[in-house]
Amino acid sequence: MNFFSRSVLALFTLVFIVLAAGDLYTWRVIRRQAQEAGFDELAALARTARSHQLDLNDPLALHRWIAEIATSGAQAALIGSNGQVLADSAPGSTVGIKDPEIQQALSTGEGRSVRYSDPLRRDILYYAVSFAATPSPASASLPATSRAYVLLLALPLPDVDRQFSAMRRPVWAAFLILLASAIAVSLLDFRGTARRVRGLKDFAARMAAGDFRPLRAAPAGDALEELARALNETAARLNASIGVLTDERNRSAAILGSMIEGVAVISGDERILFSNRAFSRILGLDNVGEIEGRPLLEVARQSDLLSAIKLALSGQEQVTSEIAVGTVRPRSFAVTAAPVQASSHKGAVLVLHEITDLRRLERVRQDFVANVSHEFRTPLTAIQGFAETLLGGALEDPVNRRRFVEIIREHATRLARLTEDLLKLSRIEAGQLKLEFRPVSVSQLVESCVETAQLKAVPKQLALNVRLPDGLPPVRGDAHSLQEVLQNLLDNALQYTPAGGKIDVSASCSDGRVVVTVADTGIGIPQAEQERIFERFYRVDAARSREAGGTGLGLSIARHIMEAHGGRLWVESAVGEGSRFHFSLPIAS
Repeated sequence: MNFFSRSVLALFTLVFIVLAAGDLYTWRVIRRQAQEAGFDELAALARTARSHQLDLNDPLALHRWIAEIATSGAQAALIGSNGQVLADSAPGSTVGIKDPEIQQALSTGEGRSVRYSDPLRRDILYYAVSFAATPSPASASLPATSRAYVLLLALPLPDVDRQFSAMRRPVWAAFLILLASAIAVSLLDFRGTARRVRGLKDFAARMAAGDFRPLRAAPAGDALEELARALNETAARLNASIGVLTDERNRSAAILGSMIEGVAVISGDERILFSNRAFSRILGLDNVGEIEGRPLLEVARQSDLLSAIKLALSGQEQVTSEIAVGTVRPRSFAVTAAPVQASSHKGAVLVLHEITDLRRLERVRQDFVANVSHEFRTPLTAIQGFAETLLGGALEDPVNRRRFVEIIREHATRLARLTEDLLKLSRIEAGQLKLEFRPVSVSQLVESCVETAQLKAVPKQLALNVRLPDGLPPVRGDAHSLQEVLQNLLDNALQYTPAGGKIDVSASCSDGRVVVTVADTGIGIPQAEQERIFERFYRVDAARSREAGGTGLGLSIARHIMEAHGGRLWVESAVGEGSRFHFSLPIAS
C-alpha cells in the first residue's frame, strides 16, 4: 500500500468516525428533544384534564372524561390508589399499579417513563400524575388517602428513527460526494507529488552511484522544492569534496607510483594493506595485486625487516634497519618502519630505500684509501729507509751514497706521478677536466706517440708497426688528452710484451667514427679480469707494474677521457696470445 492509499484510508476512517459519532450524538439529541416535547404535551393535557370535576361514583362520566382526553391522541386511564382501573381509553391494556410511573406519581405527584411496546413496535411515553378528586356526598366519609387517584397518559414516541433517517440520507450523500471529490483532487495532487518524490528518490540513487548532476525541479514553493534545493546543495558539496579527495588520491598514487623507494602499509595482524610498484619489484614480484592482503611473512623472509615491523607495531616511534635482497646480485636496502594509528586500527608504514650504490661507494672508498695508502707506503718506506741509511753514515760511503740518492729520487718521482694521476682522476670524476675540442689528425696523433714509444721498444727488441689507411678523417677531441690515452696504451704494450714481440698500431673508419687499435703479442689478460683493469689501482700483475713504475691509474684515466669525448675504450685479449685495446672517437664535423 503506497503513501496515497494509506493517507486516503486514514482520512476516510477519521471522517467516518467523526460522522458516525455526530450521527449518534444527533440522533440522541433529537430523541431526547422528542421525549421532552412528548412529556410536555402530556403534562399540558394532564393539567387540562385535572381542571374538570369528577364524580367517582358515575362510571359513565369517568369513561366520557377519559374518552374526551383520548381525543387528543393520547391513551388515558384513571387508576385508583388501590390499583383499580376506573376508566381506560384502551380496554385490555396492561396498566397496573406497579408501573414505575404510577408508583412515582403516588410518591412525588408526577411520574414519567419510556417503555417499548411489542404490539406497537415502538417506544411509548408514559406520564402519570396524582390528584385528589372533589368528594361527592357519597364519598365524603372516605379517608383522604383513599380519595387519591392517578391519571395515566400514554403517547407513542414520534418515529424519530424515520425522521432522522430522512435527514441522514442527504447528509451522508453529501459526505460521500465531498469525499469522492476530495479523493479525486488528492489523487491528482498526489500524482504530481509522487512524481516529484520519485524524482528525488532517483536523484538520491544517482548520488549514491556517484552521479552528482543537479536535479532540475519546477518551482512549487513547498517543502519538496526546499528538499530538492537542499539535495542539490548537498550533491554539489559532495561532488567538490569527492573531487578534492580524488585529486589527492590520484596525486598520492602518482607520487607513490613514481617513487623509487618501496612503500607498504602493514596492518596490525602483519598483513600488507597497500604497496607501490617499487615495493613489489624489490621483493621480485611483478603485480602489486599479488601481495596486497597477504601476510608479510609470505612475501618477505628477511628477519631484520620482520623484526622492524614487529617493533613498529608494538609502538616504537621509528625503527631503522638494513636488509639485503637477492642472491646472484645482492642489493642493499635501508628499512624504516613507523607506527600509524587510524581510529581503532593500528598499523605501520614500511619504506625500503636502496643503498646498494652507497654501500658500493663505501667499499670503493675503503678500497681507494687502502690502495692509496699501499701505493704511498712502498715509495715512502724506501725513501725513509735510504734516507735513514744515508744519515746513519752512508753519506761518507762514496760507492753507495749516489746510488741511494738516485733510489730516493726515483721513488719521489713515482710519488709525484702518483699524486698527479690522483689529482687528474679527481678532476675528471668531478667534471672539472678542461678539454679543448678541435679537429685532431689521427696520423699526427699516432706518429707523435709512436716516436716516443720507439725509443723504449728498441732496447727491448720489440717491433713497433704502424698501419694507417690513406684519407683517414680527423676526429673531434682534445689533442693533449688523446695523446695521453694513446701513450698509456703503448706504454702498457711495451711493458707487458716480452722481448722479440711486436706491437701494431692501426686505425679504421666506419659509421662516423674512427677506431684506433693497439695490438701486442704480450702475456694477455684473463677474461674475468678484462673489465676490472679499468678500475683504479687494479693490476693483473701488481709486482711487474710497480717494477715498471706504473701507478695503476692509467687505464682508469684513459677510460674517463674517452667517455668525456663521447667515445669508448675496450679490450679484447686471451692469455698467452696478447691483447688488443681499442678506442673510438667521433669524426670532426
